[in-house]
Amino acid sequence: MDLVNHRFQLAARPVGLPKAGDWSYGEEAVREPGEGEVLVKVLYISLDPAMRGWIREGRSYIPPVEIGEVMRALAAGEVIASNHPAVAVGDKVTGLFGVQEYTVVHGDGVLKVDTGLAPLPVYLGTLGMPGMTAYFGLLDIGKPSEGDTVVVSGAAGAVGTVVGQIAKIKGCRVVGIAGGEAKCRYVIDELGFDAAIDYKSEDVATALQKDCPEGIDVYFDNVGGEILDAALAQLARNARVIVCGAISQYNATGVMQGPSNYLSLLINHASMTGFVVTDYLSRYPEGARDLGQWVAEGKVKSREDIAVGLESFPETLLRLFSGENVGKLVLQVASG
Repeated sequence: MDLVNHRFQLAARPVGLPKAGDWSYGEEAVREPGEGEVLVKVLYISLDPAMRGWIREGRSYIPPVEIGEVMRALAAGEVIASNHPAVAVGDKVTGLFGVQEYTVVHGDGVLKVDTGLAPLPVYLGTLGMPGMTAYFGLLDIGKPSEGDTVVVSGAAGAVGTVVGQIAKIKGCRVVGIAGGEAKCRYVIDELGFDAAIDYKSEDVATALQKDCPEGIDVYFDNVGGEILDAALAQLARNARVIVCGAISQYNATGVMQGPSNYLSLLINHASMTGFVVTDYLSRYPEGARDLGQWVAEGKVKSREDIAVGLESFPETLLRLFSGENVGKLVLQVASG
């Protein structure tokens, strides 16, 4: 085998937004897979807000990426060599493959996917980790009932788009919070949300009072900060707040902004629960079954925002934090 792997390694822990100097780009020879291992050619890399937390030193739900390690990333690709009985050459798979062109992993660590049901990038979004996050966060923690008002921030992102569509399937009224007129039009016209609030041009607190006159029954939070505070102020009695992420705070260089309206939880007999989707690994088949069916039936639409070229990883990652992407941001490793 005469293959060369190009990869991004963490060179320094970022302060604020990650910059070019925080990464090193290099190459290495690709080794042969050992017993039980497979060699995967990485075709698509998932870019997720969680990646910013993975390179921050400190206690979290998962150990940080160490300096000098290949950057952690979920990815999808094709098996090109296999020494595992359950994985064949040609299988399309997903897994924690990193920001690189090739990876050798144990065959037990890959998930085979059906590209007859959906294109490969969809398995990094709606049929992957973001879809599972939306599914279990909303249904298991939010427990929406028909007629509930569900509000989701980051509504045009990979998780938010799926949250809103599942809520509509469950008979809820859905209000999305997104940045920009185009994103707001998208979640209403394409995804079927009932209303959308443009946080870039509207006062979110005032808009929530208008769009949720009887209060918010379920709030799915992807952004934290001031928007979380505005939602807390508009909770209905027995509301459920799902803390999925806080992208507005991930690159803060000072103290992270926490909720100042938390007493609304007491007043409204409400709950606020954080979760990590890996807590639901044993139940992934349940989520995959339902999401796969809804995608096949056209009840859940998927949109991938695909950038091209492994070498563009540092600047493409920043699109998550500037709000440029619509839907799931994916990096196609090579063109063609």
